[in-house]
Amino acid sequence: MFQVEVDKSKNLLKIRYAQHVGPEDTKAVVEKVSTLLPDLQPGFRLLKDLSGLDVMDLACVPHIERMMDLCNKRDIEMVVRVIPDPHKDIGLNILSLFHYRRGVRIVTCETLEEAMRALVG
Repeated sequence: MFQVEVDKSKNLLKIRYAQHVGPEDTKAVVEKVSTLLPDLQPGFRLLKDLSGLDVMDLACVPHIERMMDLCNKRDIEMVVRVIPDPHKDIGLNILSLFHYRRGVRIVTCETLEEAMRALVG
């Protein structure tokens, strides 16, 4: 399960994953994100919330890479991830090295509250 939304006033893309996430979910996220990216200005930020995630299939990786590439092309400035359980991270930091340009700030937080503070600062 997932939710994708844009907050234009904050130039912020929000993606939340919950429960069991499979490749069909991440493919749908890419499709949704591609329609929302034109609503964001260069230098936008991404909040990726995995706090409700039970498990994400490794087959999701190609779709996550595609989403990172799309965001990179639109000049993403910052990625803030909420990952309370590091065992549920399918290698996002490693993927980021290959799919975001140098200079994109990446912050990983344990709670949504911590993530919101990181987005403000």
